[in-house]
Amino acid sequence: MLLKPSEASSSVIRKLYSGNFLATQGMELWYRLRLSKVPRDGGGVKRVVEVDCSGQGRKPQVGTRGGQNVGWLWGLMGTYVGADVLFLLAGLYPGHVPIVVSVELHIFPPLLFALLHGAKVYGWRGILTFTGLCMGVGNLFENLSIATGFPFGHYAFTERMGPKILEVPVLLGLAYVGMGYLSWTVAQGILGTWRNGGNGWRLRLLPLLASVVMTAWDVAMDPVWSTVGRLWIWKQGGAYFGVPVSNFLGWLLTNYVIYQLFAWFVLRGRPREAGLNGDGETGNLPAGYWRMAVVFYTLAALGNLLLGIPTPRHPVISDATGAAWRVSDITTACAVASLGLMGGFALSAWLRLGEAKREDEPSVSG
Repeated sequence: MLLKPSEASSSVIRKLYSGNFLATQGMELWYRLRLSKVPRDGGGVKRVVEVDCSGQGRKPQVGTRGGQNVGWLWGLMGTYVGADVLFLLAGLYPGHVPIVVSVELHIFPPLLFALLHGAKVYGWRGILTFTGLCMGVGNLFENLSIATGFPFGHYAFTERMGPKILEVPVLLGLAYVGMGYLSWTVAQGILGTWRNGGNGWRLRLLPLLASVVMTAWDVAMDPVWSTVGRLWIWKQGGAYFGVPVSNFLGWLLTNYVIYQLFAWFVLRGRPREAGLNGDGETGNLPAGYWRMAVVFYTLAALGNLLLGIPTPRHPVISDATGAAWRVSDITTACAVASLGLMGGFALSAWLRLGEAKREDEPSVSG
């Protein structure tokens, strides 16, 4: 006989959980699988129902059954790792691997991850709003800086990144979406807003922290892609291996505007799409689902370590002002930034989400 959730009292559950550890885990799995077959209101849509299996009075969580696209998300991460290998091969065999292919494979997997993962978290309206903000604000500030020098500095994109919208490559706007979403999610993991932070100081701090997390990615990759890779040129050079400090201040400003606008979207009566108030799918997604975004952000950091592998490129390279830089110094600095900055943020988010995961696990009493 299949029990309804309302009939699963804590006393019955405690009896089911008496015995050794393996038996209790097997009973929990069987019970949840049985409950997953309960139809919703006699309709065709089925729902997964989780009950309080610890007797501690936790409220049941109800979420739409099926389709977290976990396999696709892991596949996109694998593709991104392949892009890092391809970038390495482009350095080992110059002229044999088009640089634009490597750039595309670095941009599209995070972009698709953001759309699939974000649709599950925020709904399609929410993630498409985020996409529009990234594309619109990012392209606005990039074109503004190319024309005036504000906020990033004076620079220009080469033809190596493909077609452009005005003076900014289309691929760069898409990069704002993918890495922007990962950075936003990592910041949520650190602050805990992924579960209970629809209001209060955490949500107000979230745009600022997410901007710092996103800027850490630029610190870890900009000298490689610009000074070494020549995908864009800093006309006046800069102290950070040909990159000016103003670039990072511009990143903080640009991404803060994007994240603050999205946070306003969250606060202005769209909790189901924004998913931060527990009224939508977010409240039912396990911590492990959020950890996938942290893993992807970590892979973006670890990919820079491949840049330290010796290649036949010139040991010394010059920026637009003629200043000479050792390539090994550039790759080492980017690797340190990847591990120290990006790795630190990823580790913090991973540990905080781990605490939430342990809280979700039912306690077992003998």
